[in-house]
Amino acid sequence: MEKILIITYYWPPSGGAGVQRWLKFSKYLPEFGFEPIILTVDENQASYAQHDYSLLKEINPDLSVYKTKTFEPYNLYRKLTNKKEIPYGGFSNQKKVTFFEKLTRFIRGNLFVPDPRKGWNRYALKKAIELVNAEQIGVVVTSGPPHSTHLIGRRIKERTGIRWIADFRDPWTDIYYYKSLYHSKLATRFDRYLEKSVLTEADKIITVSEEVGKLLLQKIPGHIEKIVVIPNGYDEEDFDLVEPVRNEKFTITYTGTISISYRIDQFIEAVCQLPDRVKEQLKIRFVGNVPDEIIDLFHRKNLGALIEVLGYVPHKQAISQMLGASILLMAIPDSPDNKGIVTGKFFEYLAAKRPILAIGPLDGEVDRMINKCHAGKLVSYDETGEMRLFILEIFEQEQRGQKGSQTKGTEQYTRRNLTKELTENL
Repeated sequence: MEKILIITYYWPPSGGAGVQRWLKFSKYLPEFGFEPIILTVDENQASYAQHDYSLLKEINPDLSVYKTKTFEPYNLYRKLTNKKEIPYGGFSNQKKVTFFEKLTRFIRGNLFVPDPRKGWNRYALKKAIELVNAEQIGVVVTSGPPHSTHLIGRRIKERTGIRWIADFRDPWTDIYYYKSLYHSKLATRFDRYLEKSVLTEADKIITVSEEVGKLLLQKIPGHIEKIVVIPNGYDEEDFDLVEPVRNEKFTITYTGTISISYRIDQFIEAVCQLPDRVKEQLKIRFVGNVPDEIIDLFHRKNLGALIEVLGYVPHKQAISQMLGASILLMAIPDSPDNKGIVTGKFFEYLAAKRPILAIGPLDGEVDRMINKCHAGKLVSYDETGEMRLFILEIFEQEQRGQKGSQTKGTEQYTRRNLTKELTENL
């Protein structure tokens, strides 16, 4: 089998959606004639925002995984702030934005370009060159964020001439929280230079959505042949033998990252407008961290008793919550160029076959996929009435014993099928 070196910072026991993409690709690559070799960071030195030790069980025991040491400024951040967690997901786990938080964002945005994980690069580069030469590897893949990982791929290609593919799980300088890092003009210019150098020098660019692909193409016009869209997906085996959580109430469940920029204020207003008979039987559950600002929005509307925050849970437990939900709630950040944002959890929502209520931009990729798969409804941020009517419709269906979904055509998003598509572009 042809050997492929996958360089990814996020690998179990790291948790979150970012680790899933190449964990699943590496699982199915051997079926299509490729032997993946993983190069990642030593978890004892890494600065992971989330941990999910259950994912360690998903690593094929025959898979070669190499780990290197690193230098992590975020570990210094923990010591200075006396916090166990580091910022992640658009700072969704930061409860309140203090002057100190703004200062640390400024430092991160200006002294650590493109990101604070670049302290891993020199260790990873040395090991990668060693592996390319010793294992006769045919292609190298770098996965970002952190986008500093792509700089490793660029250096490997410079030194060895090997074929290099850069995988963009998120945009780089167009990420929705980029302005929150308070970059100076000089730092922004340098960051954009690094981004363009990666896009220009990589042999191929893989990304997760058509809209993100368009954003990247704007930076290297005339090279549309370099950009391939392979979305995230779901692993059918993750749903095997998982029992839906049993809910006594009509439960609207949100899983994953959320921050104030996700604009769920009108969803909260829609809940306020529900009849009392519905609110009496309603539970709104968040599976993941929730900032204080969002909790406060519910309390201001006297809805605090309806919400439940579970925090981060292992992957299988998150799936159990999805399967048991009455409605799966999804929100997309209200930011420029957000039509291409498709969260990793969205595909598992599709697989769960529960009605999806998505809040985001009309005519974006999530809107198109929901309509294509008959999976629910996407409404714009201010369409309070549409949200309320959707909740009422699903509630009435459950009251009649019709707890089900019309979702169909999701097979194209299975991890196995997406891996097959990946191999056609290696």
